[in-house]
Amino acid sequence: MYHSRIIGPEDIAAYNNYIAWAPKGHILQSYEWGEIKGRGEWQPLRLILENEQQEPQGAISILKRSIPRLGRTIFYAPRGPVGDIHNPVMLDALFNEVKLLAKKHRAILLKIDPDIPVQDKLFADYLRSRGFVSAEKGEGFEGVQPKHVFRLDIKADIETLFEQCHQKTRYNIRLAQKKGVTILENCSKEDLPVFYEILKETTERDKFIVRPYGYFSDLWDYLVPPGYLKLFMAYYEGRPVAGTLAFLFGDKAWYIYGASSNSHRNVMPNYLLQWSMIKWAKANNCTLYDFRGVPGNVPEDHPLYGLYRFKKGFDGEYTEFIGEYDLIFSPFYYRLWTILEPLYQKNVRRLIRLKKVLHPKGS
Repeated sequence: MYHSRIIGPEDIAAYNNYIAWAPKGHILQSYEWGEIKGRGEWQPLRLILENEQQEPQGAISILKRSIPRLGRTIFYAPRGPVGDIHNPVMLDALFNEVKLLAKKHRAILLKIDPDIPVQDKLFADYLRSRGFVSAEKGEGFEGVQPKHVFRLDIKADIETLFEQCHQKTRYNIRLAQKKGVTILENCSKEDLPVFYEILKETTERDKFIVRPYGYFSDLWDYLVPPGYLKLFMAYYEGRPVAGTLAFLFGDKAWYIYGASSNSHRNVMPNYLLQWSMIKWAKANNCTLYDFRGVPGNVPEDHPLYGLYRFKKGFDGEYTEFIGEYDLIFSPFYYRLWTILEPLYQKNVRRLIRLKKVLHPKGS
């Protein structure tokens, strides 16, 4: 009934076309995302399932990482699988092929964090019935991908979308325009270091870790040529004061990184940036705009409530995903991995902090 095959470079266009428009398609399952992660410690493996007419029915892009000294690997499919998630026959065939790959590559587990709302009990029941176990780490941003997001349906006309924003959000968008904030949308790669400097300023102010510049350079090189990434920069009085990066894939757009300078925050450049991205997504025939992660449905005294309020102000729908699930291939090594993985992550964070102390300006 189904046939599977590993996707290679010769199939990029057809593969991406399926991933972009299939049910639960996501840019993190695109061919290029695997190439970006392959620049580091991951190796991409893309598996597609086809019917007798060689038409794609399901797919999954897996990132494989070797575990030092164990001679084993782990599989991770960010926002996978792609396809009709309520077709158990197709899913069984797809995951059976993943199991064969796991045996070949000595994988301990397959981790997934699909783009499925928590209300979809049917899919969660399917996962548990097939041996998947919940691998939740906690609230907020502790998972590999955010579990809580705001998403905006942008099928309505742009005037309606603006009127649906919170009154204060509309006021701040107009304030930025009145104060003379301008948005540069035709950015080139020469603008990327400017954005990165503001991003470092943001991370120092808000106390979170920033990826090295090389990662953003890779994002640009792989995602800008096919039209999957765009940089927006906000200027005030001729100086860059904020910037954002957004993904676009199929009929969906994602706000992925935001940066703002410590100066001139009172002219509200971030509000005008978001509104510009929404209009851009709308102009590119998107039906969904994803604001990405928020720290759950938090109270007003939560330290990250400002981020929650900012995204909520655009009238997005608060969405909670079903979270992370692991399919275990080796119970012994899986138990060992659950012990070692937190230690590994702790050491990585310690090394990053040490590097920031030794090289405070990224030198």
